[in-house]
Amino acid sequence: MRALIILFAFTSCLFAADWPQFLGPTRSNVAAADEKALPDSFPSTGPELLWEKPLGDGYAGPSVAQGKVVVFHREASKVKLEMLEASTGKVLWSNEQPTDYRDSFGMDEGPRATPTVSGGKVFAHGADGVLYALDLKSGKKLWQVDTAKEFGSEQGFFGRACAPLVLGDSVVLTPGGPGGKAVAAFSTEDGSLKWAVADDEASYASPVMAFDDVLVCWLRNHLTTLNPMNGKVLSREFLRPEIEASVSAATPIKTDRGWFISAEYDVGASLWDIGADGSLHKTWDSAGTLNCHYATPVYFDGHVYGFDGRQESGMTLRCVSTDKGEVKWESQRVRGGTVMLVKDKLLVMTEDGEAWIVRASADKFDQLATAQVTRAGHRSYPAYADGVLYARDGQKLVAVRIVP
Repeated sequence: MRALIILFAFTSCLFAADWPQFLGPTRSNVAAADEKALPDSFPSTGPELLWEKPLGDGYAGPSVAQGKVVVFHREASKVKLEMLEASTGKVLWSNEQPTDYRDSFGMDEGPRATPTVSGGKVFAHGADGVLYALDLKSGKKLWQVDTAKEFGSEQGFFGRACAPLVLGDSVVLTPGGPGGKAVAAFSTEDGSLKWAVADDEASYASPVMAFDDVLVCWLRNHLTTLNPMNGKVLSREFLRPEIEASVSAATPIKTDRGWFISAEYDVGASLWDIGADGSLHKTWDSAGTLNCHYATPVYFDGHVYGFDGRQESGMTLRCVSTDKGEVKWESQRVRGGTVMLVKDKLLVMTEDGEAWIVRASADKFDQLATAQVTRAGHRSYPAYADGVLYARDGQKLVAVRIVP
């Protein structure tokens, strides 16, 4: 019964043709089922630019829900959450909060995590470790929790990046606090702590549900499954790069043969069977199949599609079979990018600022269309809703109509 309650609470936050959280409606990089199919080409003048909105610092991608867009960015010493009209880009409300986050490597000092829209609230997690809950209609701050201060967690190489996962009346994060506070659940109502468990550090991958009562968290050192009701650790297996100066950022994704997990720094790809009891069993692994540096791949029809390689030396989009981990094809080399699935086609956003439409087929790399939609040099995740791509670069957010 409790499992059914969790499942209902989780799915009830989703809206038709929305992108209300990191990686979309089901946190799988797959667009809503009622989206129309992507075209085979763009107009000669490129896809229509509906509007653009200047933004400050940050890598946090947008969320789209109920005809509204929520963005999270930083201007000077404040982080800003804003809600925009999806059709026009008009700002409906704006909420500013102070921050003192400083990046250890002098990189972008804005938020990294995509905000989550659920149950009439917006949940946002800053690079400084502060979790905010805002009222969706008014933008009023309802509560906040400073997880760095309360849990004593380190900021890691590039700040905190876990996207909040809402499960019923709980919001789950991986703050990575010492002393059994690696994963924590807070009340969506008032931010009070429900439970905190596991001894580990935070990674840059966000949590996801495997079953109604099995939560999956890829932490810095271990792949870990937990009971989301009470935080009980069900199973964990060592899984991380051997070198210290490394991160694991791609979120595990479900396939026909198990859960696909990938990272750079000699980790490579592996396929895991996650049981309904939270048990973990590795099916296969391959160091050279698909090494995802930061972007989560996507699954379709027996194959995984994702970017392979280090961002510093360039990446290729690859198609990999889930049965043997065989590379079917790869694209030309680019700086990197993200990939999502809409029906039977891939919508790719590259770090060069290009939007690609690629056929999700194992036969060959079939790039149907390409268009420049943003400036180059940015790696945030886009959102896709009602045929419109919402993508940002280092200066602005754009809304581009992909399906006429």
